[in-house]
Amino acid sequence: MVDLERITAEIVAYYRALDEDATLRHHFRHADEEGGFWYIEAVPDRGELIVIKQAELTSAGPLHRYSWEHLEDEDGGLTDQAIDPEEDPLEAIPAEEFQRIWTR
Repeated sequence: MVDLERITAEIVAYYRALDEDATLRHHFRHADEEGGFWYIEAVPDRGELIVIKQAELTSAGPLHRYSWEHLEDEDGGLTDQAIDPEEDPLEAIPAEEFQRIWTR
C-alpha cells in the first residue's frame, strides 16, 4: 500500500528546498481560454524549469495561490510539470509584477 503522507511530505520537501535554495528565479504570465491569468515563478533544477509558485487569477475574480506551503485544494494545485518557455505559451514578466499578484 502507498504511504500518501510520506509521499506528500517528500513532495513538500522538494518544492520547499527549491524555493529556499534558489539563486535564479524566472517569472511568467499566461492567459487562459476563460479570460483568467496564471502567474508563475520557476527555478532551474536538473536542466528543467520547475514551477515553485503559481497564482491563478480567474476571470470571475478569485485568486488561487499554490506553493510548497499549499500544494492543492478543490480549485486546483501547483503544476507538477516542468515548463519550457520556448514551447509553452508564456510571457516573461518582471519579478515585481509576479510579487504584486502573489501578495495581493
